[in-house]
Amino acid sequence: MCGIIGVIANRPAAPILMASLERLEYRGYDSAGIAVLEGGILDRRRAAGKLSALARLLTDRPLPGTTGIGHTRWATHGGPTEANAHPHRAGPVAVVHNGIIENYQELKRDLTAAGYGFESQTDTEVIATLCASMLARGLSCEDAAAATIAKLRGAYALCFVFDGQPDILICARRGSPLVVGLGEGESFVGSDAIALAPMTNRICYLEEGDWAVLTRDTIRIHDAGGNPVRREVQTIAIDTILADKGQHRHFMAKEIHEQPSVIARALGAWISEDRTRVSCAAEAIDWRAVPRLTIVACGTAHYASHVAKVWIERVARLPVEIEIASEFRYREPPLPRGGVTMVVSQSGETADSLAALRYAKAMGQTTLGLVNVTTSTIAREADVALPIHAGPEIGVASTKAFTAMVLCLSALAVMIARQRGVIDAAGERARLDLLSTVPRLMAETIALEPQIEALAREISEAGDALFLGRGLMYPLALEGALKLKEITYMHAEGYAAGEIKHGPIALVDETTPVIALAPHDALFDKLASNMREVIGRKGRVAMIGDADACAEMSGEVWRSVTLPRADPLVAPFLYAVAVQFIAYHAALAKGTDVDQPRNLAKSVTVE
Repeated sequence: MCGIIGVIANRPAAPILMASLERLEYRGYDSAGIAVLEGGILDRRRAAGKLSALARLLTDRPLPGTTGIGHTRWATHGGPTEANAHPHRAGPVAVVHNGIIENYQELKRDLTAAGYGFESQTDTEVIATLCASMLARGLSCEDAAAATIAKLRGAYALCFVFDGQPDILICARRGSPLVVGLGEGESFVGSDAIALAPMTNRICYLEEGDWAVLTRDTIRIHDAGGNPVRREVQTIAIDTILADKGQHRHFMAKEIHEQPSVIARALGAWISEDRTRVSCAAEAIDWRAVPRLTIVACGTAHYASHVAKVWIERVARLPVEIEIASEFRYREPPLPRGGVTMVVSQSGETADSLAALRYAKAMGQTTLGLVNVTTSTIAREADVALPIHAGPEIGVASTKAFTAMVLCLSALAVMIARQRGVIDAAGERARLDLLSTVPRLMAETIALEPQIEALAREISEAGDALFLGRGLMYPLALEGALKLKEITYMHAEGYAAGEIKHGPIALVDETTPVIALAPHDALFDKLASNMREVIGRKGRVAMIGDADACAEMSGEVWRSVTLPRADPLVAPFLYAVAVQFIAYHAALAKGTDVDQPRNLAKSVTVE
């Protein structure tokens, strides 16, 4: 969720960069910086804290020049210090970056062995240094950037500038959005269209894997294979730009596509600077003495909590109870002495969840608030506030907040496991390495949108739909059914697949699609049996699975979509994207109001 801006202008670049960074403040940040070429020589200014600190620095030490890059950073690798602020520079190249580079430590080891040093704790400095090493081999700026990009594994948006090259800027995206703007003798690049307003209303969205070379008058775009491609240039009204839906028709679509960068941001906030351990405020609790964790939530947050229950019980061996907030306090449940109660809420203002928090405090529980709005009432009243770092979510149907909750709860499970002695340092590192693959895997899943759209359009023609899953996929089945209900107004239900023969199978006929969430994990054979029970009764099974699962059920199911292979513990992130797309495209087919569905509000602040 960091903000990126780059300009090749025919006027001073620094004021343009600063104005654009101000428009990106809504993303959240804790440091900022710009780099500008003056007379072909790179210089930069960086400051921790708000943009006002950077503005004061530029007043004292101006940066003339017409080409430059800027960045607002939310600390991921390394704390919010000037040394860790972007742009990062290595010799003749400076870089700004949004995302997370999975293999940066491997690259850093190789560069260190080759004699290169590092001043920061970030993965971004590794990108700059890698590019500098390519330039040292005699490669051109364009070839050096392309060679650098090819070595990166993860999700990222990047922008490069080079000493001695005031008329060239190179950018790239994989998993994090970038938009290019065309002016009169000027070119721009930003994290989203709002960063470019009001410099231009002629914009071009880079697609997944694209990288582009910008000059004052030209934009050359290459796809992931290095092939020259054309992308549509759109003229967008300023009011549309300020609405900030990007190239998407709805905020929900934009927020689905933002998820790789959102997860990267959340990872960085929850993992220590050296990426070896979880670091969060909940470490202050002595989890060895906690007999039980009670999680209380509503709606989507409730289903995210069910995913967390599996992680925490399996990885940390701590008993977890999940409670619906609207029912919790009315049952007057006994809570164990020394227990912890965590309330999960996107807004932090959900009335039922807030009342549950107050009940738990009255019962002597240590309380946690996992929220997206850190100034909310739940964040203020909980003993420990834990932010999910999803950024503003405009669509009523939660997407990126859901997966950010799951990510943070998964990281919490690892921290608890380490503190309870269930895993050692190596085990913690292994699980964090696993979580670090999520942005890339989500980006690969997002690239499958056209296939999921085709399935969703067929599902939209039905009056009812069933979602089935086992293990970690059961909460995803519940979430998929909720999303479909929320924005299409179709009747949909989610079930633990083993329960279908205990009643729900009576609903199966040839008109009702049954969406099976079916990674090829330890429970796949059981789920395959459940799917065959449905097929045997003329049910239409649409299977969402990985390559092994789809191959095994080939020729039996009605429709299938093949997702990337993933470890079972991180598979929920991929299947969340799939069910979000099913709901979204089914809603488009039915013509409903996607972002503001009837009868629903983003934050439920009354009981």
